[in-house]
Amino acid sequence: MTTWKHTERAIAKRLNGRRLGATGGATPDVITDRLAVEVKHRKELPGWLKDALAQAVHNAGERLPLVVLHEAGKRHADDLVLLRMQDLERLLSKQF
Repeated sequence: MTTWKHTERAIAKRLNGRRLGATGGATPDVITDRLAVEVKHRKELPGWLKDALAQAVHNAGERLPLVVLHEAGKRHADDLVLLRMQDLERLLSKQF
């Protein structure tokens, strides 16, 4: 069974970063030269979220697929952006 610690280690490795360990929320879970990463491990993610990303991937062609999550009445500067790990890795390596 995958634990949240294992997930943090795996993400740190994929991003060439370092896992900082459990610090009670005082620091990011993983850091890299460019990123401060919070890792959330769940048994299952919401279906509508996975469906939205699948739609973005399907429609992207050679472009970067991502989903923007906007909460009604809130500022767009605070919108959330969701993309796949493989696409983040490509973006960081400048293959997009």
